[in-house]
Amino acid sequence: MSETSYITAGDGCRIAYRLEGAADLPVLVLSNSIATTLHMWDGEMGWFTKRFRVLRYDLRGHGRSDAPAGAYSLDRLGRDVLELLDALGLERVRFCGLSLGGFIGQWLGIHAPERIERLVLSNASPHLGPATYFDARIGRTLAAPDLAEQAEMFLGDWFPPALFQTHPQLISNFREMILSISPQGLAGCFAAVRDADLRRTIALIDRPTLVIGGRYDTVTAASHSEAMARTIPGAELRLLDGVHLLNVERREEFLAAVQGFLGADVAPARRDVDCEVGVA
Repeated sequence: MSETSYITAGDGCRIAYRLEGAADLPVLVLSNSIATTLHMWDGEMGWFTKRFRVLRYDLRGHGRSDAPAGAYSLDRLGRDVLELLDALGLERVRFCGLSLGGFIGQWLGIHAPERIERLVLSNASPHLGPATYFDARIGRTLAAPDLAEQAEMFLGDWFPPALFQTHPQLISNFREMILSISPQGLAGCFAAVRDADLRRTIALIDRPTLVIGGRYDTVTAASHSEAMARTIPGAELRLLDGVHLLNVERREEFLAAVQGFLGADVAPARRDVDCEVGVA
């Protein structure tokens, strides 16, 4: 596993990242959900790095990246990716974003299509609301002594109840990951989601796009995935029998969908869920 490295964005925020895989492979950027770190992808890295040079990073406010005070914007989160690509000399990449990472992927497809070869948007939405819901979560996040309440809410949104019984260590690892997030950073990203509305502008995306959704997702409902696929010209749609973190819950099917779309030539291992996810 590579060491964590850093760049400094234009506003002075330090962004943590890892670049893994052979230098002659095509580059795939992985962008993760709110309230997780780049370790959200640990269980898939063995598969990804055989096929791609993988760039994953901590969103600002998360993991080892800095957590500036105040509201973040989707524009700022998107520019973090562009500045990361510029710093590493990466002109054009494949991009796979899940949840908030999918919001960022949509922004890139609209505003920087020349940097994107193919785009995977998983468990994403162009708009979530109402704004008052996110205002309340921001208030609770900043007022609470820790993120324990938020952690239980996220876990309940991300995974089916059966997984809590069958894979308690995985749930525990993700709980620790959430608890490690800066409350200030989490609140900042909540604001970015609150203020984002790409429902009309995603019609401008002209990059080959795969939309992956969970049939039982209560955060970004399957209907959101269907609407995105209808709006983005030529987009493909895959709905999986899962909830929100499909890369974990439905790993085999998730990787098979990514493989078919991005052109990886080896089938994923037959294993949907395990406990291979870190926190540090």
